[in-house]
Amino acid sequence: DGCGTEEAIAGIPAKKMMILNILEVLKHHSDDDHRLTQKDIISYLQNDYNMSADRKAIKRNLLNLLDCDEYQVECDSEERQMAKGETEIVCSDWYLLHDFTVPELRLIIDSLLFSRQIPSQQKHQLIEKLEKLQSEYFKSHMRHIEPMPHKEPENKDLFYTIEILDEAIIESRQVSFEYGAYGADLVLHSKLDEDGKPRRYLINPVQIVASNGRYYLICNNDRYDNLANYRLDKILNIEKLETPRKKNEAIPELKNGLSLPQHMAEHIYMFSGESTKVGFETTTAHMGDVVDWFGSDIRIEDLGEDRLRIFVMVNKDAMRHWVLQYGKAVKVVSPASFVQEIEEDIRELAKKYRI
Repeated sequence: DGCGTEEAIAGIPAKKMMILNILEVLKHHSDDDHRLTQKDIISYLQNDYNMSADRKAIKRNLLNLLDCDEYQVECDSEERQMAKGETEIVCSDWYLLHDFTVPELRLIIDSLLFSRQIPSQQKHQLIEKLEKLQSEYFKSHMRHIEPMPHKEPENKDLFYTIEILDEAIIESRQVSFEYGAYGADLVLHSKLDEDGKPRRYLINPVQIVASNGRYYLICNNDRYDNLANYRLDKILNIEKLETPRKKNEAIPELKNGLSLPQHMAEHIYMFSGESTKVGFETTTAHMGDVVDWFGSDIRIEDLGEDRLRIFVMVNKDAMRHWVLQYGKAVKVVSPASFVQEIEEDIRELAKKYRI
């Protein structure tokens, strides 16, 4: 429906809609590489909005947009000599400088495409919205981008779960939910209590984080005094409660507030439980992997001949998983009790797979 009549649209007379329509034309049809002349803008106004305008009206509105700090309307300008000797600044090649550059928007969209838990339909809906933050030419940058195929089951209530948790964290409220596990039917089933009924977890939410392509809730299960981590895509039937969440002072790990970098470094696979100081040996060739997983808050001893001894604070279950993943490239050396646990794990695996 066009705006070419004097009828008011949403209470705004049609003539006053011109500047808004021009802004929309610049938003959808221009960027730094695709600039518009006044003639182009007149044509788009006619085709997109059924609005007629002359060059004087277009120029006046463009200059008003140029003076407005809220919108990043840009153009080329040059000084021209007029017939009577005076000079005039002439503006041409108009475009809108978008909030996100093409590489920035690509980075955001790529993170969505490769997310392992956002349902496919919601991914595409979000990407369509993000594409509108750039000009129409942005889609050509996306033609050869496809996510890696994966066939994991999807929890379509993920966004609702995030919404409820956001509200609960802001309002310092408790939440309750059921927590799921996948059965042989590839369906997420709620874990059951002793009576065979879905178990409800009473939770004090602290922070939502992303790790290894998934979202997790850092929180405190009200039955205990430590921090726990729950995968958001396994949370079912969440409910925000009226009861206030437990104070930080009642949770030892939060007495000095949550140090998110430290928590993430100590829980590299988001296992719950206390952290301990672990020493392990590896080679300089694997330092990239060490930094990728543990960050820079580590202590390193150079043993010579490209061997390093590294000390980290880490959740023991997460460390066990990490060590087994890297096999012979990593050797745990402390604490002694943990070394024995790792050796036992290796023996069990060798026995199981007849290595």
